[in-house]
Amino acid sequence: MTRLRDRLWLWGQSPGSHHRESNNRYRLPGVNHMTPAEGCDFFGIPNCCRVVMENLPPPPFDPESEALKHLKQVVWSVVGSGGSSRTDAKLGDLEEVLDQARKYPNVTGGVLDDFLNARRRELFTPADVALFRERMHQETGRRLDLWVVLYAHEISPEVKPYLEECDVVTFWTWHGRTLDRLEENLDTVIAMTPGKRHLAGCYMWNYGESKPLTPEQMKHQCEVYLRYVMDGKIEGIIFCSNCIADLGIPEVEWTRRWIAEHADQVVPEK
Repeated sequence: MTRLRDRLWLWGQSPGSHHRESNNRYRLPGVNHMTPAEGCDFFGIPNCCRVVMENLPPPPFDPESEALKHLKQVVWSVVGSGGSSRTDAKLGDLEEVLDQARKYPNVTGGVLDDFLNARRRELFTPADVALFRERMHQETGRRLDLWVVLYAHEISPEVKPYLEECDVVTFWTWHGRTLDRLEENLDTVIAMTPGKRHLAGCYMWNYGESKPLTPEQMKHQCEVYLRYVMDGKIEGIIFCSNCIADLGIPEVEWTRRWIAEHADQVVPEK
């Protein structure tokens, strides 16, 4: 029996990363100390996408993987956030992710973050992505899935060749003002990537506009994603992130209560 909790993920990044990004361009309050492992425990979430941001953490990732070894699944970033120049190299952190998977059985994949913008598409070709995927499928004695981040403002024919080389598409709405088109955009992404696993990213802060999400926007996201999970349209939800979970943001506290209320719902079998 699968419960909603089993389909929930935390987008985990090094404490303080979101404040450091371009000198707190997101206008976040307070000071962040919560780690990804602490964030998972705080929300009651058993899975984590552990993503390099601002070049942190540097390899080797063993201390972080050790801290997350109690979780069901961990997906490490092969290519980190847009501000992580280290992972702009041709293989990103692929070798390190493969090494973590050999050491830690709960590492089940790797994710390409901020990957479909014009700059990253100049650095990486679809053939590069195919190589990532092939090596992840073959080199650890078990298949690791290749994930990718797709933002609503990136939906276009130009990104489709990249999406075709990935196993899992995670969809994110960067600008809160576009959440009124959430269902339309989700349906478009699902239709353009048949045969892929799909998860929805859920922000608890309006990063694209550097301000809080409204309570209505937060509720709308969660209600849509819950319905899509229960209808079998998407596999799960990724909440972003531990980097704002200890700042006293009302939408974070609302989300924590929402997870507690719904986490034990049984997800129908397809």
